[in-house]
Amino acid sequence: MKRIAQISYHTSPVAALGGRVSGGMNVYVLELSRELARMGHEVDIFTRREGDTEPVQELGPRLRLVQVDAGPAQPVEKEDLPAHMGDFVRNAREFATREQHGYDIVHSHYWQSARAGVHLARGLGAPHVTMFHTLGEVKNRARISEHEPRSRIVHERNAARRADAIITASEHERTILTRHYGADETRMHTIPCGIDLELFHPRDRDTARATIGVAAGTPLLLWVGRLEKLKGVDILIQALAEVETPGASLLIVGGDAGAAGLKEELLQQAHDAGVADRVRFEGAVPHDRLPTYYAAADVCVVPSYYESFGLVAVESLACGTPVVASRVGGLISTVTDGVNGYLIPWRCPGPFAEKLDVLLNNAELRANFSRAGRRSVERFRWRNVAVAVSNLYDRIEVSRRADENEAAYDAFGKEALESALLAGGSA
Repeated sequence: MKRIAQISYHTSPVAALGGRVSGGMNVYVLELSRELARMGHEVDIFTRREGDTEPVQELGPRLRLVQVDAGPAQPVEKEDLPAHMGDFVRNAREFATREQHGYDIVHSHYWQSARAGVHLARGLGAPHVTMFHTLGEVKNRARISEHEPRSRIVHERNAARRADAIITASEHERTILTRHYGADETRMHTIPCGIDLELFHPRDRDTARATIGVAAGTPLLLWVGRLEKLKGVDILIQALAEVETPGASLLIVGGDAGAAGLKEELLQQAHDAGVADRVRFEGAVPHDRLPTYYAAADVCVVPSYYESFGLVAVESLACGTPVVASRVGGLISTVTDGVNGYLIPWRCPGPFAEKLDVLLNNAELRANFSRAGRRSVERFRWRNVAVAVSNLYDRIEVSRRADENEAAYDAFGKEALESALLAGGSA
């Protein structure tokens, strides 16, 4: 069994979901770490300390959250976090020294963590595995108004070049890293994200609707995620205005105080489109309550400009709710067009509205998609994901040991050759 350092610098995996920086990646880091710990590994999750909390928290057997001092102990804007990177790396390394143990693997998540992971792994003498979750180059290409900083892309390229292994959530992400980042294909390993299929499962729709205060007969669309422009909520609100199904309503789950400005824009859009009375903003909700919202909806809509994996779509399908999603990124590998939902190749309201009307007005089709949806996500169990990641750790260790042995053998051979030449010369 290994000692594993998971690095989640810019956001804590136990942060409330639905905020500006808390979403699917938070779920991934926490659930993967839990499953690895259940397998017998010892896992420490390193994150930046925010607030007056204990530096080390036990999250379960063999699983700890290590909150590292780096900058002020309060939330910091994501674009300001790189200034505190040096403190984070130094203090994380000092923590490992105080604990008098090293780590067999350093596994970083997102580009800022990958930047920290490069230096931390080198300081600890451990292999570095990274997973980007999203990529700056892709975000800039996906939506013309996106302006990810050039420094992000530079650091992503550096981490991709220096990591011992890169985990990609989909084959599409693997292609992007090869094409736009020049990453070495031999060091990339596609392992999809996971889902808790015991938590996300089909439930009674009427009970779910009663729980969240939605009338039983309402044609209900659902959107879940971080409230940001890249998620395409504006497309969905306009699509709702074009949906012909009488009384169709939209429930938006996600978004904290940091997204107040965008929420006001979307409310104004809904008002201008004449659908404000049919759009409800629920705000962020605890992760364990999300299945109730999925179960209550007729259709979950994912109109994103880009998704590296698309966890929301998988959660919805696990709950038996069909998905209408953009044909982008990892969504292509989770939503099968015409089987468990629909993929829309154009990011404009009309095609979304058309498919939403088809599903809202055909209960039998929804039922067929529902059954197919649950079956399609069985492969994403967290146990399967953790086993694949653990096996990757094993291969990296074996490969590094072989490289070290080869280097030592070469050094020994060179020394022996020089000794033989010297001996021959003296004769």
